[in-house]
Amino acid sequence: MGTRRIGLSKAVSWALRHRPDQLGLELDAAGWTSIDALVAELARHHRWRDLTRAEVREMVAHQTKQRFEIDGDRIRALYGHSVAGHIDKEPAEPPTVLYHGTSAQAVADILRHGLRPMRRHYVHLSTDRDSARQVGWRKSPDVRVLVVDAAGAYAAGVGFYLGAEQVWLADAIPPRFLEFDES
Repeated sequence: MGTRRIGLSKAVSWALRHRPDQLGLELDAAGWTSIDALVAELARHHRWRDLTRAEVREMVAHQTKQRFEIDGDRIRALYGHSVAGHIDKEPAEPPTVLYHGTSAQAVADILRHGLRPMRRHYVHLSTDRDSARQVGWRKSPDVRVLVVDAAGAYAAGVGFYLGAEQVWLADAIPPRFLEFDES
C-alpha cells in the first residue's frame, strides 16, 4: 500500500472511528456517513485538498485489514470505534475459538477480571494466533495470546459481532471463558 493510501487510511480511521465530530461528520446508528461528506471534510485540510471519492473507494478496495466498508454512497468503519455513543452491530455466532493478543503485564488482570472493551465499544478478537500476536505487538513487544472459548461465551449470552474477515467483536468476556495460550 502506497504512502498516500496509508495516510488516507489513517485519516479515515481517525474521522470515522474516533473524531467524526471534529470534522463535522454525522454517523448514523450503524456508523455510516456519506462518502461525499467525508471527502468534503477531509479536503478542507491541506494534505487532502485534492481527495476524490474514487481515491477513497480505491483505498477501501485495497485495504489488507478490512477496516472500512462501502455500501453505495456510504462508508463506515467496521470496528475500533472510540466515539461516544454505540455503533450498532448485528449479532452473529462466532467460531468455536477466538484469540486475543495483549501485553504480558495485562494477562493476570485479564484472567482475573475478564476481557473488557476499555475505551472502545467492543472487545477485539482475532480468528488465529498470528493475527492476535500482531495486534498485541502494537501494545507491547512482550506479547501473550489468550484463547477465548467463544462458543461457551456465546452460549452463556455474551454478544459477538463480525467486525471483519479476521476480526470479531464481543461484549465483555468473563474470565471463565479465557485461557492463557502457552504455545
